[in-house]
Amino acid sequence: MLMHITIIYPNKNYLIERIYEMSESIMEISDGSFDSEVIQSEKPVLVDFWAPWCGPCKAIGPIIEELAGEFGEKIKFAKCNVDDNPVSPGKFGIKAIPTLIFFKQGKVVDQITGMVAKSKLQQTINSIL
Repeated sequence: MLMHITIIYPNKNYLIERIYEMSESIMEISDGSFDSEVIQSEKPVLVDFWAPWCGPCKAIGPIIEELAGEFGEKIKFAKCNVDDNPVSPGKFGIKAIPTLIFFKQGKVVDQITGMVAKSKLQQTINSIL
């Protein structure tokens, strides 16, 4: 899946466009699909709440992709753009990004905000499996 990001700098006379390839094992979810893909999921779900302008979100993205490759059979990985989908982050009181929320049987079982080491994420995933 390709993710197209356009960054416009209002005080400068240019914009930056980047196309990122998102792992096939990470799904993009919206406010409309959140319940069916996350709350009603039979597998545990890690949801990465992010925004295209967020530096730490960009930094943790490749780590999430690596984890999706490692744990994709056991846990569902999803990304939710908070700019395009404000309802879902509001339901969970998200005030900062990146925020990773871990769901199991439709309930929040853990939450991590900010950039963290891959080993911390592996530990958290293993604890909910």
